[in-house]
Amino acid sequence: MDLQPVIKPTASDGAKYVGEFIGTYLLVLTVGCNVLTGSPVWAVTSIACTLMVCIYALAAVSGANFNPAVTFALGLLKEMKWNEVGIYICVQLLAGILAGLTYGVSLWKVFNLAPTPGFSWYQAGLAELFYTFMLVFVVLNTAVAKRNTPNQFFGLAIGFTVVAGGYGAGHISGGCFNPAVAFGIDVSSAGIGFGWCFAYTCAEILGSALAVALFNVCRATTDEYSEQKPTQAAKLASEFLGTFMLVLTVGLNVVGGSQAPVFSIAAALMCMIYALGDVSGAHFNPAVTIAIAVTKRPHVLPNKDIGPYIGCQLAGGVCAGLMYVFMEAGKSFPLKPGKDFGWVQAGIAEIVFTFLLCYVVLCVATTTNSLKHFFGLAIGSCVTAGGYAIGAVSGGSLNPAVSFGIALGHVVNGGGIVNATIYTIFELIGGVLAGVVFANTHPNEVKTSDVDN
Repeated sequence: MDLQPVIKPTASDGAKYVGEFIGTYLLVLTVGCNVLTGSPVWAVTSIACTLMVCIYALAAVSGANFNPAVTFALGLLKEMKWNEVGIYICVQLLAGILAGLTYGVSLWKVFNLAPTPGFSWYQAGLAELFYTFMLVFVVLNTAVAKRNTPNQFFGLAIGFTVVAGGYGAGHISGGCFNPAVAFGIDVSSAGIGFGWCFAYTCAEILGSALAVALFNVCRATTDEYSEQKPTQAAKLASEFLGTFMLVLTVGLNVVGGSQAPVFSIAAALMCMIYALGDVSGAHFNPAVTIAIAVTKRPHVLPNKDIGPYIGCQLAGGVCAGLMYVFMEAGKSFPLKPGKDFGWVQAGIAEIVFTFLLCYVVLCVATTTNSLKHFFGLAIGSCVTAGGYAIGAVSGGSLNPAVSFGIALGHVVNGGGIVNATIYTIFELIGGVLAGVVFANTHPNEVKTSDVDN
């Protein structure tokens, strides 16, 4: 598998190691300063932006790993030699520790690394595993996968996995997702306790290995066509994984009382779209699949894929719903209209903003002139738009997989699936409307499909 040039740098060894040191040092320093003095609302975004800008700045120098879990994954894929992997990891850990000491001395204050009170080691371990998996998986798919490179969105996609995981799972584990961060925090606070960095690193390395395994599944190709196409199993695995991470992020943000739940959920959707858009189309939503099916363009969505896609999306949503309830020690929440609103208002809200989401997908990702770099940002931003606009009205599900994931997760606390069924009807109406309107605003796309058939 060929690497994207920015991930296989041509700089000298010395320059590469300096680049890795600088990027990792700045990342861990930003973590510490934000935790100790930063805004509780914007701290995670600050960390994500530091990672993003350092990736864009230094990718051509060192490959911009800044994370032993990323470097380990590249070693497993044989994209880096193991002696180089070892040097990179040593540099990253050294940078993380020195950054931890820097903020400790500068602010004369430190904080300890440990699961948040009320959560056990296994819950923190799952939080670190899943979002390290997400980070590494997005790295591999946006910066390594040949079919998805070269591109200009890799830094945005990788950096904003921190937005997804930091707001979503930070209240459980602290949200490291990086052994260099874990060691930097733990060593700097050794005076008040030390040792959790080893457990965190184990979970993060397991997440990295899982990312490599599922990367190979999702990137499997077939020789059936002259151009290498994803296998059916790869496409269905992609739909399951993308939906799983989306719904997991929804549940953890809501139950955990996140400071920026909508932004985190939108980031999760955007990052997974960028990672898997070239594999399955990255629907992650039965309403999106129905919207595309309504336009009757088999070259975009073969008829044989419609049912399996929806099945995998619903399965991913339900599995994620059960997982976040487990991670939150049995806590869940119901799917229902907001406190001051009824079913009519909730129905209108779900229909309109599911329409927006599906219509944007159709326009930016399924046309002959689809966006090359901003499609994921455009689609993910629909969640930001709808989540803040109607979150208080309906909850802003906009996705039957989200609706059923929430509902079945809440079954353990006495919930049912009636509301999820009603929400799904609203959301599918929005999807159908998007397909009908698209056929009228983009008649050439549909006519071209008819001619091809």
